[in-house]
Amino acid sequence: MRELSSQVDVLLVVGATNSSNSNRLREIGAESGVPSYLVADSSEIKPEWFADVQTFGITAGASAPEEMVKHVIDALRAFGHVEVTTMEGREEKVEFKLPAKLIQPLAAVAATAIREE
Repeated sequence: MRELSSQVDVLLVVGATNSSNSNRLREIGAESGVPSYLVADSSEIKPEWFADVQTFGITAGASAPEEMVKHVIDALRAFGHVEVTTMEGREEKVEFKLPAKLIQPLAAVAATAIREE
């Protein structure tokens, strides 16, 4: 995040306002001296944030779906040409498993559906 902040004029963090992770990412950008904004979706983007901006960065909170980030990028294209560059970083392969209390009822529903076919 700090490296990204050092390379951009404005920073957008895609995520929920109640996400501590997303809020912390925005804070790190602001602490780096970069105007940083937390947006839940593309409708919250304000054109004035990009006046006289050459380069902007986008990151997302841990729970923000990639599709939401794509929508934000598409919305930014309305302001002009956008070239997307992905920074190298650590690839995360974290999987969150459902609790057993949820898995058992889902397995029963799936088994019933298979039998009915």
